[in-house]
Amino acid sequence: MKNLFNIDELNEELKGLNTADIIEHFAGRKFNIAFSTSFGAEDQVLTHIINKSSTVVSLFTLDTGRLHEETYKTMAATAQKYGSNPIKTYYPNTTAVEKMVTEHGVNLFYHSRENRALCCQVRKVEPLKRALNGVDIWITGRRTEQSAERSHMPIFEFDEGFGVYKLNPLADWSLQKVWDFIKENKIPYNPLHDSGFPSIGCAPCTRAVDEGEDFRKGRWWWEDDSHKECGLHIKR
Repeated sequence: MKNLFNIDELNEELKGLNTADIIEHFAGRKFNIAFSTSFGAEDQVLTHIINKSSTVVSLFTLDTGRLHEETYKTMAATAQKYGSNPIKTYYPNTTAVEKMVTEHGVNLFYHSRENRALCCQVRKVEPLKRALNGVDIWITGRRTEQSAERSHMPIFEFDEGFGVYKLNPLADWSLQKVWDFIKENKIPYNPLHDSGFPSIGCAPCTRAVDEGEDFRKGRWWWEDDSHKECGLHIKR
């Protein structure tokens, strides 16, 4: 599947398109296109755009079992507003979670980077592999200004780890543009954003940041800043 597109040429072509047109560029080509949402601000923007688009895109989310209550409320509000395109939920393998917690404890992620990676693997990466089974193009809400790791991220790329093309239609959006779009279109959003949470993941692993702090500072704050990804979006 890796040779379906000339990625460099396609990125040049997509640069001149707005976000809706980027997504609709793949319409009618019989690709299985899926969008993964965690109900953060960027993902809410894309949920709205996709639901206004003619492109057939399936939506899914990963429920790790450790999400904030505010995230579940946002999930419900989103389903109510965009109910015509239901969001499929993927959960971690029960046996794997039971084994991990029994062997390492319920809050194992605080004890070592290795334990944190294990928890992310069980609760996020493995369910994502199932969600992406049969998918040709995976749409994400990542933006280049979110972190150093994402600063050179293209609009379109191939993810070697999951064996799927990845489309980042908000790559060049600023945070201000995200929020302007949300307000203009009256899109429901996670209220934690109003409490200093720019990035929202699992409840034990996410906290608010001070104004001006790095976007990913609230993720796994007890670790050093050298790597702030959970395993869903890393080069392998």
